[in-house]
Amino acid sequence: MLQVILIPNMRYFIYGSGAVGGTIGARLHLIGCEVTLIARGKHLEVIREKGLSFIDPEKEHNLKIPVIESPMESAISADDVVILCMKSQDTQEALDVLSSVASPETPIVCAQNGVNNERLAIRYFQNVYGMLVVLPVSHLEPGEVVASSAPITGILDLGRFPNGVDDICKGIASDLRDASFRSEARQEIMPWKYTKLIRNLFNAVDAILGLDGDVDAEIRQDFSTLLQRAREEGDACLAAAGIDRVSDEAFLERFKTFSAVSREGAAARQGSSSWQSLKRGTGSVEASYLNGEIVMLGRLFGIATPVNLALQETVERLAREGLPPGSLTLADINFN
Repeated sequence: MLQVILIPNMRYFIYGSGAVGGTIGARLHLIGCEVTLIARGKHLEVIREKGLSFIDPEKEHNLKIPVIESPMESAISADDVVILCMKSQDTQEALDVLSSVASPETPIVCAQNGVNNERLAIRYFQNVYGMLVVLPVSHLEPGEVVASSAPITGILDLGRFPNGVDDICKGIASDLRDASFRSEARQEIMPWKYTKLIRNLFNAVDAILGLDGDVDAEIRQDFSTLLQRAREEGDACLAAAGIDRVSDEAFLERFKTFSAVSREGAAARQGSSSWQSLKRGTGSVEASYLNGEIVMLGRLFGIATPVNLALQETVERLAREGLPPGSLTLADINFN
């Protein structure tokens, strides 16, 4: 029988404290929740030395939030909540470490793009939650994250994986609402994440062609055409696999619940998460878990996916070679 745990006063570990994780951690910290960030590299060093610089449309916050480099530096129990916010290509390594120190009953929330992270986490932990993440946030400098929407920061709906609602996700949603997010506990969260997957096929196109700054009409048309073809392949693969997703209309209606109240003059988000990865020169992107998810389904169910395969291979090459976003044109992409 599935064990359900009620957590009266949740302590949050934010595993991966970049744009998404840093924003969630900062907002929870600002309402008095006990938060520990898990970060690495120069980002970790700056947060330890100077605190986290969290910039929103209203002010710049300097937050002295506890930060560690690894879960092995802290005792994580079933009374804590771990929110995974790293890119999907880093999830397996993170779970290998986390499962060695955390209780198997520890609630794990996958606040990540793609749909593979929950499938990985459930192998190690019995209380796994999917989270729909719609956040206009940026992380381009060590020690700094920028949120571009106020007074509502974004959408963080969640539910048990593969489905269901319990007191844990209701409690998390309540904290998130108090912290200026739209958040609902949903009986079926994965159909929302599959629609987000289709929308996230945008990321590779954005990273390859680039839409930051002034671009001419031809590039914008190439962008629109390529994105439409990628999403058509995605929809065909989900249909062939019998995978349900919420309608675009329902998704956009939910999206409006926060975008409609964004403040004028707020700092614009700088590119998709993949665009930001190329900009920071991280050496990797999560295309294998976005476009690659569609390619995998296509191979399993006999659907051709030349556009998503080309996008996956191209943006991963840009990451490996350390090239900036917007390095290529449509003519540079090999669709063979």
